Amino acid sequence: MKRTLFLVSDRTAITVETLVHTLMTQFDDPPERRITLPFVDRQAKVVAAVQQINSAADQDGMPPLVFSSLIDAGHREELKRCKGIVFDFFDAFLQPLALAMGLPPKEAAGLSHGMGEPREYDERVAAVNFALNYDDGVRLRNLEDADIVLVGVSRSGKTPTCLYLAMHYGVRAANYPLTEEDFKRHGLPDPLRQHKTKLFGLTISPERLQRIREERRPGSNYASLPVCRKELMEAENLFKLNDIPYLDSTAISIEEIASAIMHQ
Repeated sequence: MKRTLFLVSDRTAITVETLVHTLMTQFDDPPERRITLPFVDRQAKVVAAVQQINSAADQDGMPPLVFSSLIDAGHREELKRCKGIVFDFFDAFLQPLALAMGLPPKEAAGLSHGMGEPREYDERVAAVNFALNYDDGVRLRNLEDADIVLVGVSRSGKTPTCLYLAMHYGVRAANYPLTEEDFKRHGLPDPLRQHKTKLFGLTISPERLQRIREERRPGSNYASLPVCRKELMEAENLFKLNDIPYLDSTAISIEEIASAIMHQ
């Protein structure tokens, strides 16, 4: 669809990007051209944003879709003068919420992206460092310090999931890649046995795994479909024999994987 979609924020635009992504998944042919305008926190920047939106409207021959998370009331009113169709998240929720709660909103930008409670922030930083230090089975000592150990074959999504768990939940997550040598032992690898209650498995479809590995090592035995199928079968058997909960990561996002792990 030849129509421009604008995401306007007075901070990083992470929140509005997440909301718009979720909304657009409900449509078969969403606008392909997306322009993100972060840190629109001064009148001059709002005016420049309006000019850019108006230019896109003239070029496209139709009004752009404009999603805004601007908190300043004056800036929001200025943005509404553009030639786009404005969807204002704060207009939709802030005043009705204030009425329901009987409290005035602060109308201060950036509160959701600040450091927050210092202790929790420090814990998240420490968790990220832990995930990096215990990535891919590099360190096997002191796994007792881990909150969770993700287990699975190479390229099944362990590392990004560990980092997401660390950044968003402050979880100290290590991960261990299962190899052919591990499968030959017909049991849990030695470093994992005493930490069985912390283990969580990740699996993936053979076809998806083959595509991921082919990008990493084109034409290799490592990336062949028969090898992928065999490794995944062995890994899933290991999970079942040892009562290790596991999740198929084929068709779900890192965010959904992490949320499911936290729920379980």
